[in-house]
Amino acid sequence: MSLIQAIILGIVQGLTEFLPISSSGHLILVPYFFDWDPQTLTFDLALHAGTLIAVALYFRGDWIRMTRATTLDLRARDLSSVETRLFLLLVIGSIPAVLAGAYLSSVEDTLRTPAVVAAMLVLVAGVMWLAESMGEQRRHLDDLERKDAWIIGAGQALALVPGVSRSGITIAAGLFRHLDREAATRFSFLLSTPVIFGAVLLGFLDARASGESIEVAPFLAGGVTAALAGFTAIHFLLRYLRFNSLRIFISYRLGLAAVFLIVAIVR
Repeated sequence: MSLIQAIILGIVQGLTEFLPISSSGHLILVPYFFDWDPQTLTFDLALHAGTLIAVALYFRGDWIRMTRATTLDLRARDLSSVETRLFLLLVIGSIPAVLAGAYLSSVEDTLRTPAVVAAMLVLVAGVMWLAESMGEQRRHLDDLERKDAWIIGAGQALALVPGVSRSGITIAAGLFRHLDREAATRFSFLLSTPVIFGAVLLGFLDARASGESIEVAPFLAGGVTAALAGFTAIHFLLRYLRFNSLRIFISYRLGLAAVFLIVAIVR
């Protein structure tokens, strides 16, 4: 892999991991459009490590406060503080993704095709449009309950299918539960942290088992650019959705699916 390809894929991963347009879908479609060889396990690991660094750094204050409050509350046997409640809701919301990863990870490889990605881009665009239309956006992050966490977490589990978009489906699930856009987005990003950490851990174990060598320059370039792009994407989306809807991303998803259809026909 060339250094330019690594940088491009790092930027693509960082932006699309957090914008509701599907990182896995873009990492399949971009090489497809440009006839690049598929990326290696170790390079995938670098990209996911970059996005993990981005989300962990951006929300480091939230995680420190939640961890500290939960530790103190466990000692006091009182789990009623806002930070502890949010921490426990994130644990609950992570369970569906853990179960899906454990039992359905083998199915993912069979779905990693451009056609599946294009279909999911369109389908989830429709889901996002419905969420925007039906969500009342009258609830805030402090209003989250266990049922909300389960439903949003179940949406995150669906992101195992390439083209769905973890952020897109979880934000949509939050809107269906009548959260405002900012609350749905913030919970989505916090919920992504343990899942991305798990993906990095599994990627490391898979790469180690395969004995695959590391191309140091592309590895570092991809990881660093993914981290920078991811941090930027998180900051942008949280601010953007305070005052704007998901419609621009819905249009982008439909447009990308149309581009794939045209390229597939021409080829």
